[in-house]
Amino acid sequence: MRRLGDLEAEIMDRLWTWDRPATVREIVDDLNRTRPLAYTTVMTVADILHRKGMLRREKSGRAWSYRPACTREAYSAALMRDVLGESPNPVGALAHLVEQLTPEELAALRSAIESVDAAEPAQPAEPAQPAQPADRGRPGDGPR
Repeated sequence: MRRLGDLEAEIMDRLWTWDRPATVREIVDDLNRTRPLAYTTVMTVADILHRKGMLRREKSGRAWSYRPACTREAYSAALMRDVLGESPNPVGALAHLVEQLTPEELAALRSAIESVDAAEPAQPAEPAQPAQPADRGRPGDGPR
């Protein structure tokens, strides 16, 4: 997953913060408080985000209403996963990351790992059912 461009990030930030669908008009009006942007510019970028799978949209009268397709946390996790996947030594990269974490971030990481571990069902030590004998012929051949 590629990192968002500046305007893409501003649009996504607003939609994640608002936690509700919004029209391009609403987004433009909010963006224009800090810098002037044309309606068509924001509409184009929202359409690009939709085509990238970052936004979902539905008709709201004559306009489209947009909402994020994923949470901010899921997007951040996908970015981290991609960066980790680019490393020739992911274990080393993770070790360096952990060394740089604050005690609060390290506690949050431990908590996240514990909650994932608790949510996963325990893996049985042995198969639940005995293995089936290998196929000895084609279907319909009958016993041999």
